[in-house]
Amino acid sequence: MEKDALLRRYHWVLGLFITGLVLSGLTAFPLLHELRLMASWLGIEDHATYAQHEGLAYWLGYVWHGLEVTQQQFPFIAYGTDWLAFGHLMIAVFFIAGPWRDPLPNTWVLKVGLLACAAVFPLALICGEVRGIPLSWRLVDCSFGLFGAIPLLYCLRLVRQMSAGTLSSS
Repeated sequence: MEKDALLRRYHWVLGLFITGLVLSGLTAFPLLHELRLMASWLGIEDHATYAQHEGLAYWLGYVWHGLEVTQQQFPFIAYGTDWLAFGHLMIAVFFIAGPWRDPLPNTWVLKVGLLACAAVFPLALICGEVRGIPLSWRLVDCSFGLFGAIPLLYCLRLVRQMSAGTLSSS
């Protein structure tokens, strides 16, 4: 495959990964608003009535209730999710500043990203259990590690193909 085509494909796939990081970061800021919206979609009108629901509606109502009460009594706790959002955005910057700009010497960033994707599994399964998160929700969290690893593995494959022609994009 032509070097330019490889680089375009690499940028497209890495761009999807970076977009996912940015969206994950941006959506961590308005958690309470997002939960209110999802609850309304599921027909939950009052967070205090979560116990009247079952399944996903129960869980989202329960989480919504927890966030509402926490926001009212301890609003500084939301600062933790602000830092979570910030972390996602800064990780995206590393992927832009390194492998996006110059793929060959920055494969280490892709490899660290893969390590982070693998680390999602024990974090979600162990810490989620300790925190009382339902298994189904923890498996959704694990899917972020799985689906994040796929484009990174593909990008590493493309880098190996590009390295045969010693491509540098800077």
